[in-house]
Amino acid sequence: MSYQYIIAEKQGRVGVITFNRPDVLNALSRGLTAELRQAIETFETDSEINCLILTGSERAFAAGADINEMQNLTVSELIANDFIEDWESVARCRKPVIAVVRGFALGGGCEIALMCDFIIASDTAKFGQPEIKIGVIPGAGGSQRLAHFVGKSKAMDMCLTGRMMDAQEAERCGMVARVVPDADVMGEAMTAAEAIAGYSQVALMAAKEAVNKAFEGGLGEGVHFERRIFHALFATEDQKEGMSAFLAKRKPEFKDR
Repeated sequence: MSYQYIIAEKQGRVGVITFNRPDVLNALSRGLTAELRQAIETFETDSEINCLILTGSERAFAAGADINEMQNLTVSELIANDFIEDWESVARCRKPVIAVVRGFALGGGCEIALMCDFIIASDTAKFGQPEIKIGVIPGAGGSQRLAHFVGKSKAMDMCLTGRMMDAQEAERCGMVARVVPDADVMGEAMTAAEAIAGYSQVALMAAKEAVNKAFEGGLGEGVHFERRIFHALFATEDQKEGMSAFLAKRKPEFKDR
């Protein structure tokens, strides 16, 4: 499928989606987010793809929502069209999604990065929720997911002042998994994605669901859920293959079933 505002390509078992509105720092227009949803759904149903990478340009992952497009929207239009709902396709994806952030990830760009399973950031990356500067607040989970990652104080600081956080600070407070020199960031992300893509798709989905459960309930509930998923994986062929291969000191050949 051809796209106007993104680039979607397969690299082995990795699906790579690149925002492609560099002239406006990848501002998140309705056209772009609709295409993002289509691309994620396509990769989600592609049995050859086990991991996704979501990235932007050298200057910006995405510098927020397209203000020109949404400035004059009314409350009734926002509600009727469930504005921003398309973006949640990133969070709903059952396959692992890695955000690769170079340059600015602001407003909606920061929120979409936070929807991914983890962030690998260039040392040039800058994160922020500057919506307060234009008279609104984050609308795609920024106040919620950000607080989960960095705690109440940091989230309040960013949402109330609109300041940006650099990659090093973001890594220190747990928002970013790794910070890599800009020239190496895509290579690092692809190495991680290829490693992930080589594992059992069934186990990957289960691991992702289990970790996400930790943010949705209490510790006891999460540990119980994790244990039941662990037990259930013993019904898969990939569990048998993985453990047999380990004991035989050979590389496993997973069949995703």
